[in-house]
Amino acid sequence: MASAPPTAEWAPSAVQRERLAYRRARGRRSTVVALASTLACAAVAWLALTSAPGWPRVRASFFDPEVALESLPRVLQGLWLNVRVMAVCAVVIVVVALALALARTLRGPAFLPLRVAATAYVDVFRGLPLLLVLLLVGFGVPGLRLQGIPASAVVLGGAALVLTYSAYVAEVFRAGIESVHPSQVAAARALGLTRGQALRHVVLPQAVRRVIPPLLNDLVALSKDSGLISILGAVDAVRAAQIQTATHANFTPYVVAGVLFVLLTIPLTRFTDALARRSGWLGAQGALAGAGPLR
Repeated sequence: MASAPPTAEWAPSAVQRERLAYRRARGRRSTVVALASTLACAAVAWLALTSAPGWPRVRASFFDPEVALESLPRVLQGLWLNVRVMAVCAVVIVVVALALALARTLRGPAFLPLRVAATAYVDVFRGLPLLLVLLLVGFGVPGLRLQGIPASAVVLGGAALVLTYSAYVAEVFRAGIESVHPSQVAAARALGLTRGQALRHVVLPQAVRRVIPPLLNDLVALSKDSGLISILGAVDAVRAAQIQTATHANFTPYVVAGVLFVLLTIPLTRFTDALARRSGWLGAQGALAGAGPLR
């Protein structure tokens, strides 16, 4: 039996090599243009900032390296409180918001009081500014002198954050639940599942998956708004920066606190973008016919 002739190794044609070289050249050109434009914008912004008449005074008041190093440990200690408040509040917010969303999606006349109560809760706390809720809860609840009510500024501030954010997150959950097509529920019921089982095993898994990116965006906003509990007296990063500012008669601790908050939120933001890209929501229009980035 004659052996098969050896298969020749595949090699791109001259046209293909030319096409690949053209794409690499375009990629290098795009990188150089992006780098040059970024450096040019940064140089213009730096020159505009440093050429301002009051720049030397601003630099001494807001960007003092010695004050930044001295205030950093206290501000970091305060930031740890913000992280703990954010973590605990995020868990409570998800639970309360999911319960509110389910209450608003219930059907049937028997659930009318529950729907009305959930709707009123969402309407009230979405309409009230967070700062006002913090003041009302922080100074109003202790004034009731009720037994068992904590007077800690951290607990009361966290309760105000939960009241406000659960109203927003409930609407996110409700949008996800109502985005599931009714045929999904009909198919689940046809298979013998009860309405509760269909909700638990069919609707909620799809709804939660769809709303994860906006939920993470709310978590990023919560991490920043956790600094508002300082108005109730809690020594978080903002309050610690305020104390250090008064101690050194310099505003640099505020800049330190701002940088730490940015460093805290950037990983959450990038994770949200990556998750949205993986889920196909970021840049999804690019897959449509005729769509694509603006040129």
